[in-house]
Amino acid sequence: MNDVAEEHPKRIDCILVAAGKYHDIDFARLELLKLLGEDMRFRVRVFEDYENLEAIQAADCIVTYTCDVVPSLAAQEVLKEWLNAGGRWYALHGTNSILRMLDDGLWDAPRWAPAFMDLLGSQFISHPPIEPYKVTVTQPDHPLVKDVDAFETTDELYHLETHGDLDVLMEAECDQPGTGFVEADDAHGMHPVFYIKEHGKGAVLYLTLGHCRGHYDLQPALDWWPTVDRCAWDLPVFYKLLRRGINWMVREEIQA
Repeated sequence: MNDVAEEHPKRIDCILVAAGKYHDIDFARLELLKLLGEDMRFRVRVFEDYENLEAIQAADCIVTYTCDVVPSLAAQEVLKEWLNAGGRWYALHGTNSILRMLDDGLWDAPRWAPAFMDLLGSQFISHPPIEPYKVTVTQPDHPLVKDVDAFETTDELYHLETHGDLDVLMEAECDQPGTGFVEADDAHGMHPVFYIKEHGKGAVLYLTLGHCRGHYDLQPALDWWPTVDRCAWDLPVFYKLLRRGINWMVREEIQA
């Protein structure tokens, strides 16, 4: 039996949470499953929320692509314990968002889940109109971004309220307000794009890039969106960052 164990690599149990509003979740879910499927060791369970607590406790790693999906208090406690015990969580794009539209038509980011945002290291506040901006590398020798040059992307530039000590790997400068958001005027300056937040023996890796939207994804507010938007998903460098993050989750050497 020992010879068999040495001959065959150990399976990796992964959770993918993909769900939420105003994004093409089907596209993002499929792309992430394809990336995880490049490594035969991954066995992936897919959920639309965080409420399968036993699955979280049993997981080796977690990937999330959500918008306005907040764990229950019980799930937040399980996630905290799981991270502190050594879990690694790759959180993407709108995982840190809570969105509510007010009567005046502006979007608000209520602080309803402070413990969840502390786990993630940030909360989404607003973004300017989707148009090109430059992403710069802050730690060029870090394995996750080594040999990655500054690049331009057309995506949502997230204005973040940060929580705790973040090891920022990439950032972007914003000089525009967050159009349509309550806290639009507090957005100027540098904002993290790619960072690590440590928790005990584990950590969260957060990447804010990756907006995607299809024709039907603004319902019920809008029946038909005229374009299919893929944003950073159109860039090879984005897939490089996704693959490197997956390697990071399982504590393996980052591949070029």
